[in-house]
Amino acid sequence: MKLIQKIGLIALSVIALNASAQTDKATTSRIVDDKNYVFVATNAMPLNSTDINNILNKMPGGNNGGNISLTGGNYDVAVTSDSLVVYLPYYGRAYSVSMNNDDNGYRFKSKKFTYETKKRKKGGWDIIIATKDVRDNVRMNLSISENGYGTLSVISNNKQSISYNGYLAEPKKVKI
Repeated sequence: MKLIQKIGLIALSVIALNASAQTDKATTSRIVDDKNYVFVATNAMPLNSTDINNILNKMPGGNNGGNISLTGGNYDVAVTSDSLVVYLPYYGRAYSVSMNNDDNGYRFKSKKFTYETKKRKKGGWDIIIATKDVRDNVRMNLSISENGYGTLSVISNNKQSISYNGYLAEPKKVKI
């Protein structure tokens, strides 16, 4: 019975991920080249999934912690040429914890960061972003496919690494 539930969950995840892609190849190339996009996180994959698994299995409706669905959470990373706005949850071990609940997860704005883009031979991009004005000195490695799907790995001085799966989208236009 659990096998059927897992297969159903995987099938729904694949369908939801395919339905949520917001960009085609030309749009993806344009927004990556312009450094003007939003990475929308759909799943989180903590490094210490066994510890997270043990906790989530004890909760009502708990599922495997190796892949945590973020659907409907509006978690994203907005990138422009001069700013970086990050709003992502964190699951894992933190080595130094703030007493402020607003500091849980990755929630920050950065104006000072390095941004390196490498085009892959078989299509897609590898992007490295390193902040200089954030308390944890966060480094993000973003691998993007031509179709706009991506994997974001976040490395911090005070937390274990975590990865997020998601897709690229164009930033929403603000009407004045």
